[in-house]
Amino acid sequence: MAAHRPVEWVQAVVSRFDEQLPIKTGQQNTHTKVSTEHNKECLINISKYKFSLVISGLTTILKNVNNMRIFGEAAEKNLYLSQLIILDTLEKCLAGQPKDTMRLDETMLVKQLLPEICHFLHTCREGNQHAAELRNSASGVLFSLSCNNFNAVFSRISTRLQELTVCSEDNVDVHDIELLQYINVDCAKLKRLLKETAFKFKALKKVAQLAVINSLEKAFWNWVENYPDEFTKLYQIPQTDMAECAEKLFDLVDGFAESTKRKAAVWPLQIILLILCPEIIQDISKDVVDENNMNKKLFLDSLRKALAGHGGSRQLTESAAIACVKLCKASTYINWEDNSVIFLLVQSMVVDLKNLLFNPSKPFSRGSQPADVDLMIDCLVSCFRISPHNNQHFKICLAQNSPSTFHYVLVNSLHRIITNSALDWWPKIDAVYCHSVELRNMFGETLHKAVQGCGAHPAIRMAPSLTFKEKVTSLKFKEKPTDLETRSYKYLLLSMVKLIHADPKLLLCNPRKQGPETQGSTAELITGLVQLVPQSHMPEIAQEAMEALLVLHQLDSIDLWNPDAPVETFWEISSQMLFYICKKLTSHQMLSSTEILKWLREILICRNKFLLKNKQADRSSCHFLFLYGVGCDVPSSGNTSQMSMDHDELLRTCAPGTSLRKGKGNSSMDSAAGCSGTPPICRQAQTKLEVALYMFLWSPDTEAVLVAMSCFRHLCEEADIRCGVDEVSVHNFLPNYNTFMEFASVSNMMSTGRAALQKRVMALLRRIEHPTAGNTEAWEDTHAKWEQATKLILNYPKAKMEDGQAAESLHKTIVKRRMSHVSGGGSIDLSDTDSLQEWINMTGFLCALGGVCLQQRSNSGLATYSPPMGPVSERKGSMISVMSSEGNADTPVSKFMDRLLSLMVCNHEKVGLQIRTNVKDLVGLELSPALYPMLFNKLKNTISKFFDSQGQVLLTDTNTQFVEQTIAIMKNLLDNHTEGSSEHLGQASIETMMLNLVRYVRVLGNMVHAIQIKTKLCQLVEVMMARRDDLSFCQEMKFRNKMVEYLTDWVMGTSNQAADDDVKCLTRDLDQASMEAVVSLLAGLPLQPEEGDGVELMEAKSQLFLKYFTLFMNLLNDCSEVEDENAQTGGRKRGMSRRLASLRHCTVLAMSNLLNANVDSGLMHSIGLGYHKDLQTRATFMEVLTKILQQGTEFDTLAETVLADRFERLVELVTMMGDQGELPIAMALANVVPCSQWDELARVLVTLFDSRHLLYQLLWNMFSKEVELADSMQTLFRGNSLASKIMTFCFKVYGATYLQKLLDPLLRVVITSSDWQHVSFEVDPTRLEQSESLEENQRNLLQMTEKFFHAIISSSSEFPPQLRSVCHCLYQATCHSLLNKATVKEKKENKKSVVSQRFPQNSIGAVGSAMFLRFINPAIVSPYEAGILDKKPPPRIERGLKLMSKILQSIANHVLFTKEEHMRPFNDFVKSNFDAARRFFLDIASDCPTSDAVNHSLSFISDGNVLALHRLLWNNQEKIGQYLSSNRDHKAVGRRPFDKMATLLAYLGPPEHKPVADTHWSSLNLTSSKFEEFMTRHQVHEKEEFKALKTLSIFYQAGTSKAGNPIFYYVARRLWKILKKMGIPDHLNYLLRNLYAGQEATVRTRHRTTDWFQIGKGVHQGCILSPCLFNLYAEYIMRDAGLDEAQTEIKIARRNINNLRYTMTSPLWQKAKN
Repeated sequence: MAAHRPVEWVQAVVSRFDEQLPIKTGQQNTHTKVSTEHNKECLINISKYKFSLVISGLTTILKNVNNMRIFGEAAEKNLYLSQLIILDTLEKCLAGQPKDTMRLDETMLVKQLLPEICHFLHTCREGNQHAAELRNSASGVLFSLSCNNFNAVFSRISTRLQELTVCSEDNVDVHDIELLQYINVDCAKLKRLLKETAFKFKALKKVAQLAVINSLEKAFWNWVENYPDEFTKLYQIPQTDMAECAEKLFDLVDGFAESTKRKAAVWPLQIILLILCPEIIQDISKDVVDENNMNKKLFLDSLRKALAGHGGSRQLTESAAIACVKLCKASTYINWEDNSVIFLLVQSMVVDLKNLLFNPSKPFSRGSQPADVDLMIDCLVSCFRISPHNNQHFKICLAQNSPSTFHYVLVNSLHRIITNSALDWWPKIDAVYCHSVELRNMFGETLHKAVQGCGAHPAIRMAPSLTFKEKVTSLKFKEKPTDLETRSYKYLLLSMVKLIHADPKLLLCNPRKQGPETQGSTAELITGLVQLVPQSHMPEIAQEAMEALLVLHQLDSIDLWNPDAPVETFWEISSQMLFYICKKLTSHQMLSSTEILKWLREILICRNKFLLKNKQADRSSCHFLFLYGVGCDVPSSGNTSQMSMDHDELLRTCAPGTSLRKGKGNSSMDSAAGCSGTPPICRQAQTKLEVALYMFLWSPDTEAVLVAMSCFRHLCEEADIRCGVDEVSVHNFLPNYNTFMEFASVSNMMSTGRAALQKRVMALLRRIEHPTAGNTEAWEDTHAKWEQATKLILNYPKAKMEDGQAAESLHKTIVKRRMSHVSGGGSIDLSDTDSLQEWINMTGFLCALGGVCLQQRSNSGLATYSPPMGPVSERKGSMISVMSSEGNADTPVSKFMDRLLSLMVCNHEKVGLQIRTNVKDLVGLELSPALYPMLFNKLKNTISKFFDSQGQVLLTDTNTQFVEQTIAIMKNLLDNHTEGSSEHLGQASIETMMLNLVRYVRVLGNMVHAIQIKTKLCQLVEVMMARRDDLSFCQEMKFRNKMVEYLTDWVMGTSNQAADDDVKCLTRDLDQASMEAVVSLLAGLPLQPEEGDGVELMEAKSQLFLKYFTLFMNLLNDCSEVEDENAQTGGRKRGMSRRLASLRHCTVLAMSNLLNANVDSGLMHSIGLGYHKDLQTRATFMEVLTKILQQGTEFDTLAETVLADRFERLVELVTMMGDQGELPIAMALANVVPCSQWDELARVLVTLFDSRHLLYQLLWNMFSKEVELADSMQTLFRGNSLASKIMTFCFKVYGATYLQKLLDPLLRVVITSSDWQHVSFEVDPTRLEQSESLEENQRNLLQMTEKFFHAIISSSSEFPPQLRSVCHCLYQATCHSLLNKATVKEKKENKKSVVSQRFPQNSIGAVGSAMFLRFINPAIVSPYEAGILDKKPPPRIERGLKLMSKILQSIANHVLFTKEEHMRPFNDFVKSNFDAARRFFLDIASDCPTSDAVNHSLSFISDGNVLALHRLLWNNQEKIGQYLSSNRDHKAVGRRPFDKMATLLAYLGPPEHKPVADTHWSSLNLTSSKFEEFMTRHQVHEKEEFKALKTLSIFYQAGTSKAGNPIFYYVARRLWKILKKMGIPDHLNYLLRNLYAGQEATVRTRHRTTDWFQIGKGVHQGCILSPCLFNLYAEYIMRDAGLDEAQTEIKIARRNINNLRYTMTSPLWQKAKN
């Protein structure tokens, strides 16, 4: 369009510009501001090519806007903004006007644009608050217009002058003449103006003449200031024509000045006209003056007299002062090297001029103070440029007792000197640097007075640094300045801040001062500026203060802060500033906070530039780490009182004496602020900055959010610089560095809107992993504001705040940045969308960031156990102390969650629906995964209150609403695969909550709303099962069975009850949702009937299967019937057919899943359907059968060995090991089993793990846990713990033979040898008999002990390999656990010294202590009970053995006797054998034999152990689930083992419950290990016949006999295959098989017989074939065992017997000695 139809395209752009003006769109936001700027740039560029079209369009828009009628303050402000935008665009378009503009354009400009511009210049007076800005903008447009269109403007002025020459009225309009003040004038144009006015001046009325006089003066200065080279050239090459015009006008004006008043009015113009005539000035400076110039001579003489006070009139003196200032000012535009005569003229007047203007005792005043100030400024600037080193007037203005006007003049003069475009000969500001100290003092005094005058804002106080405090407090101020004085101080303060902005060095310069003094003065200056930033009552000063601070943070300025130690000073002062500003930002005490945040971003950029420049400057001092606090022991808690300081304290730390030490290169933070508990200020500043940036993320202002996100980049850049200097990880400075970088990258992307941006922000907040002081404080501060906002919203509009304090708190809390968002009464205005949007953003922020704050308060996790494996004092039972996932109910996170849940049922009449909807979406979609466990528990607890004590539902509308909201939240939460959700979903079980939801919804009835809620709940169940692997279920199978029972009720008989078609559709949707949920629940679900109904397990499962299968078949029939009806009646055929097809598909899937998981109990009920007379039924069954075959149904469950296979899988599951060597199920079981069952559990675990060659892994896990919980080496394995039980069992089973060989010879010698017959070993004097000698007894005991000890330490080669594994594992676990307990410092010093530092003996002592305590000494003390001796030894021997065991234990413990006095004589012996014992312990514990080298004695698993394992797992199933859900690691363990265990237990059913009175099956007998001990002792496991029998897998053990001996069974399997191998012909084999096929039996009781049931195992009772079949099977076993070749046999009555058959008991085996 731009190429083919340019006019229309330009008009479209202009129209868009017009439509997006504030007067049309209302209050501007970030988006509209960007759009408006884009339109401006577009029009400016177009104007270069289509100038006329653009200017015409803008002029029309300006005219229309000016003619608008507006009402209200907001509309007036929008009008003003629109006018400024149009005028600014016009000015820039005119400035870029092409040179080849046609004459037609000039005409158009004059006719259309110029009147509109004149309208602003003529009508915008002081009555309008925006008059000055509009007039300045309009004058800029006129200036640009006159650059290329001077003729048009000049024509308008000339025409008006002509009109006024013939006008007879006295009061005439001179506005067009005043245009002379604003136009662009060069030398040629000035000549035209002078010529034109000189020609018409005499004919003008007095008013017009005065207007010409004033306007020409300003036109002259426009020329001089814009074209100074032309003016300078005028004195180098005089221009006759210019001088003629000026002289002529001078004479005319001189003639006009008839009276004193007129002279006073025209003298300033006359001096200017005289300046334009350099030759005339040359002439009148001579002694003889030309007659034509005599009036000029007289004018100068009159000027000098009036200036000296001899003019006779105050008016003439004032006018003379003005004229002389103009002369001085003009002279500065001439180079002194030209030696112009004008300088002589200036020198003749300047002394009197300065005496007149700068007299503190008699200040110069004309009754118009601004004019006086401007005059004095011009004079001071001119005098400086004329004579920069004559600074007497500077000293006068700097004096403390000088009027404030003098200070104001001085400051503005210096600002003008700095900012004006300098000519080559103008002196630099460097000459004033010597007055920096006085200027800083003036700044401090002015700041104090200005702030003191603002009584309503007392929060700001001056910096009480050591040096500056004295100066401030010594000043004698008035009690309170008047309003006029306060205003003057504010003007002066604004000027001083502008001066700092213009040249910071002017106030930073510190000549001849030491480093600490320099730093102190810099700190005073910056602290004063920082205090001005949040001054809402002085917005212009605040803005200038920000600009000044930004300039002070430039590289060249920072170097001046303290040249002796720039880096340390930078950290100190800049961090103080950052801390203070961010503190104000977080408390929302700044109106233009978004602008301040932008400024803060620029400060961060400057800081990073300085750090980058100086990163190698002082690397050796490592000041970065120290200042930042890295390595200091500083608690990073959310306690904001530690991370913030009072304002006075903050400012006081800027004083040099309190924070820095003198000396270059040695400056550092005071240790009191380093590692003593209070973080250093730079770390506090970063924390506050983080808090501020975090809290801006929930701002409703999109621009503020984007700016805050972009600031994170500069935080990361600072961390990069620091880590590069200090060679540490960047995460030491910024733990959440990666997420901050993502925030920064998002800030560069174009957002699709406010909602999308907030969604992205919350997603990034959820990715924050590390709790820091910054994010914790930000969360807590936001939570406090959110609570206040919530109360206001909930009370709107009823609660109107009564006191101003409450209104102010709201003003600061919610919408401090947007004043219009709060109504005058202090209550929140919900009609303003930003207020509610901010509350929504805060809610999302708290949800997304709450997880990391919860982690800050509980680093140990949400659920912890105090297991029975803990210290002895805690091992009181099996009670599991699970800390609630809610944490402490008083924590802010918990309170926030409680309040959120209450808002789920908010019934506010205006915003209730919005609140409920947003809370539901935010909790379901944006909640931090770490808060899931807390949410689940709170939802569970809340919903549980919807039932009374009897379990009846308390049905209310509020409860129903809460349930519906909960369903939606849970579905969103589970449907939303948030990063990290899988890790936290399983930390709290949702079983109870889900069951209660279903129980509640069941009673809602069949109304439309109830059906919709049920449908949503079914969808939730389906989603829940889809996330099954991530969720935690304590009793999953039981829970899923119950859910199936509940949900199937909703599809029973409800399909065809509704008459209304819409309700019928909803009902069908419920059927569909219910069946989809049931399908997901039935996947892999073994049916689990309720316990305690007295029905056998398989029968109960069969009945349950039949119930569901029948239901599904009825539902299929129902679908078929409805399809037939629809086919006949028509109607909604297509939609209903789709529903029915989908429902039928789900039903078939449900039947398939049901049969797939329950083939053993369901196939007999479903197989008959394959032969059903109904064709459709048969087809359905074939479809179900096909699906279960496709699903890979395991028909092994129909095999005879299914029970044994399941037990085998259970054993595999318990012994399963993770990638890191962890044993999830075994350790969970060990942590939850009651201590009364530890003996049994120890036997079971050792047996199972040894059979799997995993005993070492079991011991490692158990021993490591025991050592971790031990307080000292002396308590290790001394208590009654599961680890000690396991160790004892291992010693007993594996060490029996070793002990027999080791101790039997020694004990027999002591008991039977004649040398020891009458020997006594008693060494306790209180127990000695009279005939005994203590010394002799001590020698006897020592001799026996030495003999035993040397025998023990010499037996290392005989030490069993299994026990070597035990000792090695104990040794390694002890070392590993103690190293983990050691401090980081200890580990860095010496790993080996860690153990010796914690315990005097190193970890090998744990091996020796445990081995003697649990293994050797019990056998020595009780040899008969240990089976070593046939009878008990005599009492004296027993006493000696007991005393000897004490000595041996002391050697093993590496301790001496101290308490028992009678044992102290043996200390020398004990001490002398420490090293020998240590070598023995190292020998048996250093090396671990390989798995293949160890004979696994217990590889034969008895049925008693498996049944015991089943019982232990079943009884503790829920506790195991809780333990695993709170301690598991998905990555290490893989798919949750608990799910597999629950499935297996569900298939196995509950363990057999025998009466307690039946001692044959008591727990005591079941824990018997006689069989294992017998097998080990006689090494049966090494014999070939045992191995052959074992491979057949036909033997198992179950129960014990009356004598307590185990009973063995063997299983006859594969009978028909064995008969064939034994040579039985096939036809006989088939005949026998047919006799046993399909056999059934019944049981006759006292009153009746049971139903017939099938028999799958065994032979016919009483059948003559049964013994034959049995004999054939047994014969095959004996042949296959190879007993004929075996050498093992038993002699009975001198006959060698190698096998026994048909014995009813086992006495021959048990009593065999060999």
